[in-house]
Amino acid sequence: MITQPVKIGNILCGGPDQPLLIIAGPCVIESLDLTMSIADKLKSVSNQVALPLVFKASFDKANRTSAGAYRGLGIDEGLRVLETVGREFDVPTVTDVHLPEQCQSASEVCQLLQIPAFLARQTDLLTAAAATGRAVNVKKGQFMAPQDMQFVLEKLVKGGAGGVLLCERGTFFGYGRLVNDMQALPQMRSFGAPVIFDATHSVQQPGGLGGATGGNREMVWPLARAAVAVGVDGVFLETHPEPDRSPSDGSNMVPLADVHRLLEQLKAIYELSTTWN
Repeated sequence: MITQPVKIGNILCGGPDQPLLIIAGPCVIESLDLTMSIADKLKSVSNQVALPLVFKASFDKANRTSAGAYRGLGIDEGLRVLETVGREFDVPTVTDVHLPEQCQSASEVCQLLQIPAFLARQTDLLTAAAATGRAVNVKKGQFMAPQDMQFVLEKLVKGGAGGVLLCERGTFFGYGRLVNDMQALPQMRSFGAPVIFDATHSVQQPGGLGGATGGNREMVWPLARAAVAVGVDGVFLETHPEPDRSPSDGSNMVPLADVHRLLEQLKAIYELSTTWN
């Protein structure tokens, strides 16, 4: 089945002849200045490699391992930061929503709403996100089979979402590890929705640092290359100028200085893969 394009601001994702979409940014908003600096670099890189960019940052990380972990600036200040990024760099933005009551406010700023993987089956949240009319990127739960995502897709479509992206981010493999079954990508794509590969969360090691999630950023590159070769419509990745100093998910982030080289590789593979996918 040919994927149906989804409009995100002035960008189309999926469908014939569309470029590989990049969804990128820091895991969590730390400050306006740092977020703007990361957005500036990503916008410059996306222009240089000629790939469309949706800027991602979370105003709240509601599913941290430890109660004392940093969560973000909160919805009001966080959305103000994202609004500034979108305006200054003329780029669509996306943020996580964790509660139904957050969806409307987030949709007034962001052109794409994101459903975290642990919440992919939460009907009230999906319905609220869809009711905004915005496009929705929903991550496949680490505990879900790819075929189960067709029911998530149905909920969002029936709820009035302005398009749906299905995002693969790995599957639980025992304790403290995720693995990727690349068969999930064409399986979910067969539903007619564009598929995004989350390259950085796929290398997480849940609880691997005791009170925090660990990860192996060295595996981002081979997994991202493999996913693009198999066939996806976009790649999601988190980045930071100094990943080891990030308050969230630093161990699986791509250093900001390396993003340009990674995107060049992914674009080259994507342009080859479209001749046979």
